[in-house]
Amino acid sequence: YRPAPLSEKAPPDTFVVQISVLYTVPVIYSIVSGDGQGYFIINSSTGIVKTRQNLKPEDFPVVFNVRATDSSTANIFREVSVYVEVIDENDFPPVFPSSLLEASLEENLPATQIVQLQAQDSDTGRNGLLTYGILSADARKFRIDAATGILYSTAPFDYEEEPTEYQVVIYAEDDGIPEKKRGYCTVVIKIID
Repeated sequence: YRPAPLSEKAPPDTFVVQISVLYTVPVIYSIVSGDGQGYFIINSSTGIVKTRQNLKPEDFPVVFNVRATDSSTANIFREVSVYVEVIDENDFPPVFPSSLLEASLEENLPATQIVQLQAQDSDTGRNGLLTYGILSADARKFRIDAATGILYSTAPFDYEEEPTEYQVVIYAEDDGIPEKKRGYCTVVIKIID
């Protein structure tokens, strides 16, 4: 049996699957192995499996075995396995350790690495997969590596002829389902003589 994946937000008593066997006399259904965390409960007469507690996505997928036993003879039985997956909802936006960073950069340097930004996302899988981008900045002066979060200058700065301070607003975006979430960080870059 491979029922539809459950949401991590599924409350206790959520229907999972109904196990059924064709047999001439009534059978008794039981979960015999594989559900070490006790997430599931089965109705012994109907074969309906439901959740017993809140689900933790990190414990899944779970494969457990259900036994159907002849109600009059305990040594006559069949077993089937049930494979249950849990969908990790996109609960959390990416978070930078600080919403403001300061960096300094000498004038007249060729294109160079300024700072590496690293956000954290408490989701798992693609909900926690981050991409970095620049929301606002002087596009001729800065770029960011979408995968690593490293912010680069793209041209030299002239302390005398140009602004001595720049603000670059960086975002980290997850690849969440159903929607993507963003976190932001502002980098203030001071040009030094």
